[in-house]
Parts: sequence; structure tokens; C-alpha cells
Amino acid sequence: MVFTVAIAGRPNVGKSTLYNRLTGSRAAIVDDTPGVTRDWREGEARLLDLAFRVLDTAGLDDEKGDDLSARIQKQTMDAIRNADALIFVIDGRDGVTPFDQEVASLLRRGGKPIVLAVNKADTRASETTINEASRLGFGEPVALSAAHGTGLPELYEALIAIAPDDARLPDVDEEAEAYKRPLTIAITGRPNAGKSTLLNRLLGSERSITGPEAGITRDAVAAEWEWEGRKVKLIDTAGLRRKAKVEEELEKLSVTAAIDEIKLAELVILVVDAAIPFETQDLQIADMVEREGRAMIVAVNKWDLVEDKAQLLRTLTKRVDELLPQWKGVPIVAISALSGDGIELLMPAIVKQHDIWNKRISTHRLNDWLAMMIERHSPPAPKGRRIKIRYITQARTRPPTFAISSSQAGELPSDYARYLMNGLRETFGFTGVPIRMKVKVSENPFAKKW
Repeated sequence: MVFTVAIAGRPNVGKSTLYNRLTGSRAAIVDDTPGVTRDWREGEARLLDLAFRVLDTAGLDDEKGDDLSARIQKQTMDAIRNADALIFVIDGRDGVTPFDQEVASLLRRGGKPIVLAVNKADTRASETTINEASRLGFGEPVALSAAHGTGLPELYEALIAIAPDDARLPDVDEEAEAYKRPLTIAITGRPNAGKSTLLNRLLGSERSITGPEAGITRDAVAAEWEWEGRKVKLIDTAGLRRKAKVEEELEKLSVTAAIDEIKLAELVILVVDAAIPFETQDLQIADMVEREGRAMIVAVNKWDLVEDKAQLLRTLTKRVDELLPQWKGVPIVAISALSGDGIELLMPAIVKQHDIWNKRISTHRLNDWLAMMIERHSPPAPKGRRIKIRYITQARTRPPTFAISSSQAGELPSDYARYLMNGLRETFGFTGVPIRMKVKVSENPFAKKW
């Protein structure tokens, strides 16, 4: 019998996006409007060597509705009853809501194995939700982003633990499978920085219209490419200006589309103008990329017009470390998209950063490192009670995310957290990529459970 998994939760938490991700399709309509899904939908899913049938259900709603609402809810409950296991999805940006707790109780009564997934967990706002979700009684939650495809290895581990043996396919080479998927790269920056020229240079053809006028590109332009046998999807986005200067409705739509492409990309090329590098808007774009947890490199364009190249490169490296400390060590590649100078350095830098973004460190190595860091500089003692850090593990990749078990979650001072994150970068080579660190209190057997 086929292993069947139903995706359940309240409306608009990303169930259909996860369904599309698992089935590798766009069969489920996705929109920010709650209640888009009505009938439950089923499809064939695969995660590495695990094959299963997945059911996408309508959101469980706490509002009293009409007869149609009642029928939709019945459909959802029928799907849940037909499943062997459940993925209970909550929204990482909303926190654990009172209705999430009600849904948890409802699903628990069914007696099915339940995997708790915190979706949209690629931003800082989700860290509190992940800590709260661990108290729902379903074990350690899986932090994922269905839109970005992050957290799927952790979802696989949770599902394989409850799946029957016959759900497993013959061995799969994970690295080979990942290499087959196109590497998605978004090219972004201020208007007229040379983004479209760079796309055309990489492709070797005039795919995007270019010219001296700012704002020529409106829609995001996507193009398939191949570099040294590796599939690449390049996306040229509209120039991003400060909000105060975005006036026309058409430009607002272009900016929104550009931001959406950045969120969906694996790596972002931030194109800056060598004549006016790192203006306020450049810094704001870099900050947004960091918040979204994407990998990034900086391409300093129009380098052929620079006179003292060595001096400017030293200045730019220093300015990045000062103005963007969260991006310390990010590669800066000097190029001329127009002439092609330096273009050959771009993809090797991109692949290196993509590998760092996907890097995973064993728990054993991390805890040896943690002991050394604590011995070198002990945690502080707020209110006279020294914070005890018991262990560290890497919760996920893309971006690298680490979970620390502490005696006083929420009280780890920012300067000590920064000390640990800088140590992670230096010791394990996590240079130039966003790092997430979440602190959770050690399990108290006498603590009240939800």
C-alpha cells in the first residue's frame, strides 16, 4: 500500500506551496488570499529515496461559515482520515496562534504520526515561532521554506522515521541530484548599474534590452544557461530604487516582481556601479538579501573606467566590512559587463559561495569547537546567574542555521551571540553568507506542556 501523507493546518500557511514543492509541479494554485484551496488534491511526491502520495488540504478554519465552508472542512477531515501520516504546517512569521493550538489538539486525536513543520522559516521573525512550536508536543519542529525549497532534508529525516520500508527507492546520490537542478541566480541592483548588460554578457546574446536610460527592464527576464556542464537559471530584475522615488504604479509592480525573484533565488549578484559604489540603496538591497537568507556576491561593474584599480578594490573591501558587517568576507568581483573584463571570475566565486551556503558541519565537530570557544571566553552572568550553553547543532543549511541549547533562552547577549557567529565563520569557513542562530532553553521535564 502506498504511504500517504496529508498536509494540514490553518489557511494561508503555505500548504499548497509545500505540495507543489514535493510534487515538483504547479498543480496547486498559490495566492496570499486565504481559502484558495477547497477540494483536497493528491499527487506523487518524492524526497531523495522516499516516495509517497501527498494530499493537499483546505485550511482548517475557526470561523463559522456557510454550507460551502462546512463541506470544505468535511473534505479536509476526510483527507486527514485517509492519510497514514500528517505534516502539520504553521506560519513561521505569525507565531503559534491560539487556533494553531486547537488544530494541534484536533490532529492529535486522530492518532496519526505527525510531523510539525514551521514554514516561511527563512527570516529572523521565525526563530521565536520555532521555539514556541517545540512546545506543541510533536517533538523538534522542521524549519523549512516551501517557496525556497529549504529544510527539505530535515523534512525527509522526519518522514523517513515514520515511513514503511517499502516507501524507500533504491539509493540516490544526493549531490548528483542537486547538481542536476538549475542553480537559480538573480541579478539585482540600482537602476542603470549594468544588470541587463551583465546578463547579455553571460549568455553571449542580446537577451535583455540595454541602453543609457535607467529603468528599461520592467519584467524580470529569465534565461536558461549552462556553465561547465552545470545548469543555471539567470534572472535579470528591474532596478531597485528607494521607496520615496517609486511613484508610478507600473514601477511599483516591477519592484515587487524584482523582490519576489530575489526571495526565490539561491544566490544574488548585487551589481554596483564602480563610480558610485555602496550608496544607501545598495546597502538596503544587501540588507534585504541577508534577511531573506540568500547567498550573495558583489559585482563591481564598469571597472574599465576606474583609474587606480588596486586602491579602489582595497577601499571597497574595507567599506563592505564596515557598512555590512553581516556580509563580512562576501566576494567582491571587479568586472566590466560591457567589455567582458573579469567575467571569467564571476561563476567560480558564485559556485564557491553556493557551496558555503549549503555546507553542513557535524554535531561532534561543532561541540568540540563550542567547548573551545567557551573556554576562551565564558558566557556572561546576567543578574548573577551564569548562562550555561549545553550543546550546539546545525539545524539546517541554506542559510546555515545553528541551534544552541542554553539554560536561559532569550538571555544570550547579542555581543556573545556575535562572538559565536564570528567564530563559526572563521573556524568553518562560513564567510560571506548569512548565518542564523537560535537559542532554545534546555528541556525541563516539569514544564507545562500545551
